[in-house]
Amino acid sequence: MKTLAALPKQTSAPAKLISPSTAARTPTRIAPAVSTESQFVPLIHASKVVLHLRQIHAQILLQGFSWSSLLATQLVSASSLRNAIDYSISVFSQYHPKNVFLFNALIRGLVKNARFEVALSHFVLMLRSDARPDRMTYPFVLKSTAQLFLRRLAGELHCMIFKTGVELDSFVEVSLADMYVKIAGLLDKAKAAFDQMPEKNVVTWTTMVNGFSQNGDNEKALSVFSRMLEENVRPNDFTVVSALSACAKIGAVEAGLRIHKYIKDNRFRLNAAIGTALVDMYAKCGNIESASQVFSETKERDILTWSVMIWGWALHGRFQQAVQCSKQMLRSGIKPDEVVFLALLTACTHAGQVDLGLNIFDSMRLDYQIDPSMKHYSLIVDLLGRAGRLNEALKFIEEMPINPDLVIWGTLFCACRAHKNVEIAEFAVTKLLELEPKHPGSYVFLSNAYAAVGRWEDAERVRSSMQDKGVGKGPGWSHVEVDGQVHRFVAGDNAHHKDANEIHQKLEEIMSGARKQGYMPGTEWVLHNIEEEEKEDALGSHSEKLALAFALIQTSPKTAPIRIVKNLRICGDCHSLMKYASIMSQREIIVRDIKRFHHFKDGTCSCGDYW
Repeated sequence: MKTLAALPKQTSAPAKLISPSTAARTPTRIAPAVSTESQFVPLIHASKVVLHLRQIHAQILLQGFSWSSLLATQLVSASSLRNAIDYSISVFSQYHPKNVFLFNALIRGLVKNARFEVALSHFVLMLRSDARPDRMTYPFVLKSTAQLFLRRLAGELHCMIFKTGVELDSFVEVSLADMYVKIAGLLDKAKAAFDQMPEKNVVTWTTMVNGFSQNGDNEKALSVFSRMLEENVRPNDFTVVSALSACAKIGAVEAGLRIHKYIKDNRFRLNAAIGTALVDMYAKCGNIESASQVFSETKERDILTWSVMIWGWALHGRFQQAVQCSKQMLRSGIKPDEVVFLALLTACTHAGQVDLGLNIFDSMRLDYQIDPSMKHYSLIVDLLGRAGRLNEALKFIEEMPINPDLVIWGTLFCACRAHKNVEIAEFAVTKLLELEPKHPGSYVFLSNAYAAVGRWEDAERVRSSMQDKGVGKGPGWSHVEVDGQVHRFVAGDNAHHKDANEIHQKLEEIMSGARKQGYMPGTEWVLHNIEEEEKEDALGSHSEKLALAFALIQTSPKTAPIRIVKNLRICGDCHSLMKYASIMSQREIIVRDIKRFHHFKDGTCSCGDYW
């Protein structure tokens, strides 16, 4: 072998090549040591496979060469990079005494091989030895702590780092902030660690922008990104992508437009990553035409770029464009993956294209040999259920090769509610409760099913059961962006807003005007046995209505569309009112709910009332 041929010549006949594990006990005569440590290190670095490392290890022992910490460290590091982490541990255990370099090499290798618990156990072993952790130890220990979500250890490590004085090292600082943003509930500590950094580079800024966005605090992510630009720190591609992702999640199109302008002004290359992020941002902010324009300008397209564009068309109810985009992708030589098929099935679902959707599902399995995931099965249930083919949907579920989950049964229930089929709805909720007895959605589903057909006693019984078992339902909320600032409204909680009285008056004005044009409050969407007048009041507290009223107050007439992002599916009453509001305000109102986009304009919705 080339690697072994490069070893120093021996002065006597070469010894038989044996493994390191048996070298020490083999009675083979060892040739005099003529090598130097510096000659073995490049051989270790040049080794392509673990077998070469084992052979070099054996030669070191056979030649009677001094087993130094440098060579042990190099072997541990090289073998861990080649995914032979068990061999790394073996080499580590053979060498004594162990110093900080050897510990660092092994801990780093364990982390890179996702052996986080073992990495922490060796860190504990390090603390018990004479070796002391340094600036190269902590980043990998902090990463292990983050991956295992060990909140208590996170605080202990921070104290340890402070005591040892390595907290000012930039690598440690970034790792500390990154650990905090990845452990739920520790964002405040992440920000505190970030603010205390004497010098912040692009990596630390990016860590915070991405960390806040990944933890759902997208407003804070955009705030940090703005601070970064104010301090004249040039973001890298990943920073920009993270900021655009934050815009997409909350529908902050004005912030997205500013970032797009920054990209152009500072001559960022429109590569696949940035192009895809821009397409995603525009599509999720309700501006599908701009998304399509950026897609056309992006010449470096990967499978993700295509899937995001197809998803965009699908979520906006543009079925034909979604199909055409997928055909264009095939002509470019890119084969669809499971995500592309999810997008196509979504497009078919929103367009009511049942037969085509079923054909696409079969093509995915038979033509492309892609095994359907639970999401694909859920979309087929949704496809059949929306079309009222509930018995077919139930039969499809029963014949699935995998056990249906909460989403599958919840999808079937929603279809049953829309078509007022209480019998199958009850069966679906029974399955939901079997899977997760304390899942709040299951109780809400069943209560809603009873309430929708006037079975109020049964509905209240289910809600009482929720209270007895301590099961709670999360509130609905909506975001709306005004003058570049995102405002959040929670259903039934308008009283805490500083403009609460004005919002209430505006909402009354909207509903009064809508009634004159034929709007009738859909009180069937209030799932409590209360008087009609009280039901109308309850409908007025829905978060998307509050967001609409606020946006109409704060923006000039006939200006840009009002864009609202909602965390739940829009109810029928709000859907109806938005159509009337679009007539009275002469504004386009765009609502993104958990399922799709609704473009309300001149009294109609882009969904064609099929949602």
